[in-house]
Amino acid sequence: MWLIYIIGFAASLGLALGLTPLVKKFAFKVGAVDVPNARKVHTRIMPRLGGLGIYLAFIVAFFIVLPFIPETFSVREANFIKAFLVGGTMILLLGALDDRFDLSAKLKFLVQIATACVVVFGFDIKLEFANIPFHSYSSVESWIAIPFTILWIVGVTNAINLIDGLDGLAAGVSAIAIGTIAVMAFLMGNTVVALLCLLLLGSIIGFLYFNFHPAKIFMGDSGALFLGFSLALLSLLGFKQIAIVSFLTPLILIGVPLSDTLFAIVRRWVQKKPIFSPDKGHLHHCLRELGFSHRQTVLIIYGIAAFFGVLAVIQSSAAMYNANWVTFVVICIMVFFLQIGAEVIGLIGKTKRPLLDFFARLRMKANAERGSK
Repeated sequence: MWLIYIIGFAASLGLALGLTPLVKKFAFKVGAVDVPNARKVHTRIMPRLGGLGIYLAFIVAFFIVLPFIPETFSVREANFIKAFLVGGTMILLLGALDDRFDLSAKLKFLVQIATACVVVFGFDIKLEFANIPFHSYSSVESWIAIPFTILWIVGVTNAINLIDGLDGLAAGVSAIAIGTIAVMAFLMGNTVVALLCLLLLGSIIGFLYFNFHPAKIFMGDSGALFLGFSLALLSLLGFKQIAIVSFLTPLILIGVPLSDTLFAIVRRWVQKKPIFSPDKGHLHHCLRELGFSHRQTVLIIYGIAAFFGVLAVIQSSAAMYNANWVTFVVICIMVFFLQIGAEVIGLIGKTKRPLLDFFARLRMKANAERGSK
């Protein structure tokens, strides 16, 4: 089976390297381009539709290795693969049409809900087990599982799109998250999820060759939505099939886009702005304002994503052995660094720094006590 993994990864990587330049030409031909404006960092017209290259490399590589897989898929695994392929294709087509025609947000949202419903009702893919920290594994009632699964798929599908603001950023963060899922899948013996992850990872890395700064092509909504959808299924449903993962693990895996989204909501609420109004207060914008270059900003966020990935592996391993104290430590570390990082970078606002102000007051008090002695 290891040979299949290697061949699949190499095939998807090579296909992405070969197909992406063709997709670039196709994007220009059909008018799927990104025009610069005040909110964007690029200064020239760029081809979108890069997600099509990722998708095609993944799909072709999958069917290349499929005949050589020695194991027979179970009914549950077969349904998961079908749901992944059908749902991923629907999301890819939605994103590709948006790259060309700039569809309305309402229409995109409705299609995403429809896709999630196809996955849930058409292939019976939904949250089945949950391991809330300090509690044992338990089955989840359908009336909770179905809406939660739909909400999860739609939410994560859109999360990657929110950090797609710099060359190579969304693709790299997705690659780190998917690579982390692959590690956990190997540890848990989930061969289906591991194979899908490696095929996707090869496709993304091949695309990144053309997408890293200075980018020659953007992934567009076709790539951001497809990778978001892939993460939604692989980070939650793939593991819930064997019920060996804490509820927190998938949340940690998408820590970068999730935290950026949450801080954006808080920031706009504090500033009394509409929650869905665009702004330049996202993580990558703030890092650029601090003086970091384009590449430095992307690499810093890669590092943050890798940090979340390590926490996710630790949390997942702890969940396998019911080491709830590890879960508690991971939560504390994550929340502390999230808050400190948000205040240092200015994700909520330049003056909203409660934790840093608290430490500053403690330091001033300590200095005053030393001075009085």
